[in-house]
Amino acid sequence: MTARYSFGGDEHVFVEVSEEMSLGAFFKSLSLCRALKESAIRGVTEICPANASLQVKFNPDVIAPDDLLAEIEALEAATATVDPTLQTRIVEIPVLYDDPWTRETLMRFRERHQYPSGTDLDYAARINGYSDAASFIAAHAGSPWFVSMVGFVAGLPFMYQMVERARQIEVPKYLRPRTDTPKLTVGHGGCFGCIYSVRGAGGYQMFGITPMPIYDPRQEIGYLKELMTFFRPGDIVKFKSVTREGYEEAVRDVEAGRFEPLIRPVTFDLRSFERDPVATNTDIEGVLHGH
Repeated sequence: MTARYSFGGDEHVFVEVSEEMSLGAFFKSLSLCRALKESAIRGVTEICPANASLQVKFNPDVIAPDDLLAEIEALEAATATVDPTLQTRIVEIPVLYDDPWTRETLMRFRERHQYPSGTDLDYAARINGYSDAASFIAAHAGSPWFVSMVGFVAGLPFMYQMVERARQIEVPKYLRPRTDTPKLTVGHGGCFGCIYSVRGAGGYQMFGITPMPIYDPRQEIGYLKELMTFFRPGDIVKFKSVTREGYEEAVRDVEAGRFEPLIRPVTFDLRSFERDPVATNTDIEGVLHGH
């Protein structure tokens, strides 16, 4: 795949690796980001990776736009052979599906929804071919998710479901965005899952809520003291369905400073995943629980 380049104003170069999201496109984008960081091109001030693209911010008083473009194109040619392995981490995220807070919120905005007679879970189950919301929840939590981008609002992860394309959950966004979304809502729009890091407007379908903070601007939470945002591109997420009691216990642990997310280092191999996604996912989840 050949990247497409364009300028964004006077200080940005946008590099589109692919028009569609795939793990292959993400890996190429990640490789180019690494090459840019390692090359330390004078005048480059920020490199922002996305799902299948990246944006480079630069100081035009230090490097001319065309000169920077030539540098990036040379790096792309040099990284044509993408390393298919990634040293990353897998994290378990507890989720209370069909919780009372997102349910109350979604019912306030049914006039903006494609399926006003049911919940977001009901709608997602129906259009993805599942018999009911419970079956859909089992599928949502049944396979890991790959964090391909962090942003839009601080700390919000965009997650790509690690199953073959034909099995990926796809759900349109609301017909018109909501003016409210509970903090830490687990949502979905198009082919991407997300976790809303803060309360605010949104248009993704709402499936549940996690007790695990993923953004702490005050950096008071133990596992967020070094960096106020939890996720980074390349993280692998495994959702764990919990009961209301389990959710409330986790909330108490967070408030008391006792909560620690379950995180394990893992090696992800794109070639192995493309050959056998089920076996690769089983191996990755085994690492999470020490199997």
